[in-house]
Amino acid sequence: MLDKIVIANRGEIALRILRACKELGIKTVAVHSTIDHDLQHVLLADESICIGPPHSSKSYLNIPAIIAAAEITGASGIHPGYGFLSENPDFAEQVEQSGFVFIGPRSDTIRLMGNKISAILAMKKLGMPCIPGIYENIDHTLTEKELKKIIDDEKISYPLVIKASHGGGGLGMRVIYDKNESLEKAIYMTQLEAEVSFNNNQIYLEQYLNNPRHIEIQILSDGKGNVIYLPERDCSIQNRYRKVIEESPAYGISDVIRDDIGKYCINACVGIDYVGVGTFEFLCINNRFFFIEMNTRIQVEHPITEMVTGIDIIKEQLNIASGNLLNIKQDEIKVLGHAIECRINAEDPINNFLPSSGRITRFHPPGGFGVRWESHIYSGYFVSSYYDRMVGKLICFGETREIAISRMRNALSELIIDGIKTNIDFQLKIIEDSKFVEYDQVHVSYLENILQVDKFS
Repeated sequence: MLDKIVIANRGEIALRILRACKELGIKTVAVHSTIDHDLQHVLLADESICIGPPHSSKSYLNIPAIIAAAEITGASGIHPGYGFLSENPDFAEQVEQSGFVFIGPRSDTIRLMGNKISAILAMKKLGMPCIPGIYENIDHTLTEKELKKIIDDEKISYPLVIKASHGGGGLGMRVIYDKNESLEKAIYMTQLEAEVSFNNNQIYLEQYLNNPRHIEIQILSDGKGNVIYLPERDCSIQNRYRKVIEESPAYGISDVIRDDIGKYCINACVGIDYVGVGTFEFLCINNRFFFIEMNTRIQVEHPITEMVTGIDIIKEQLNIASGNLLNIKQDEIKVLGHAIECRINAEDPINNFLPSSGRITRFHPPGGFGVRWESHIYSGYFVSSYYDRMVGKLICFGETREIAISRMRNALSELIIDGIKTNIDFQLKIIEDSKFVEYDQVHVSYLENILQVDKFS
């Protein structure tokens, strides 16, 4: 049983974990960098330890310092949150070998699913629908003729996309629109970018889906045969492959389709012996789902799922890590209402979304029925350039999607963060757009092609 844990993260997710621990009677240890000593979760934790200077490589990515903090304080587990070391299999392995509970899946599971090639191959073996592609034997030594023969043999249609196996955020990715473009050159350039960005040049090739929706399924698995899936989240509103707005449930997904894809996810969890919470991510066209990756951690957007189910996902994650069985059955899960989340970032939308840092001179959070504000900021808080640009998450719930949108519109207009640039007005522009409201042409290219975000900036 977990009695004390180290929260190996910062900001709003660290505060969210701390609150769940308090409800469960679990003591907390906050590790922090030198400039984060005044963060809310640091002040509220039972104990706190400084683990290094501001740069994350010397603090929040410093594995020996984090494990030492657990040893010194007598903690029984370590919660990685999201980002930083949350999907680092070497970290999870060292936590396990040091005698602590890693609050997440086992290190070998993280390693399997962290590589997109091995993840897709594993899912294909388990019957998960995947995008047609070549996931093995892509090598820069292959000639143009050899590459095109493989594509023809596998019956893969153009356009194609070349991706880095450890890629993310749009890095290590190139689209080939027709047969006249050079595959050799595209593969070589993608491998170079992947090597620089991820220290790994492994790539794969698959059919490019034009304007799909990005849908994800949250799962909970106790590793003892009990697995449930929660209603899907629509993460199609993205800016340069970064999620901007998420909502649940997804528009137009029927109970039959949800149950069908949910069963695939349950079967996959059993097949890889998954333990903890996780998220299967899919591209969706005409209600056909294609697996793209799995996130083996808690997601930024988990609150919208909590709002429509009433299930505290962080508490369930802690309960599973404590060795408890899931106490929720699939047929007990009900989807009630609709929830939307806007990520509030310290960035300047009219200046190419450049990150913004500085001191917050005035802060006023929104309120009202169905409004949830998740953040660590306060008036006088200094937004550092060292860390992620997200400063908060605004979640609004309503009995219908229309009510949730209306509440989000009001909440965004109430939210005041002065002293830095933010994307609040940009979020409001999306929420007020008629095509978003009517869910017309909402897909992963919505901001670029429909709202034409480049004109906004």
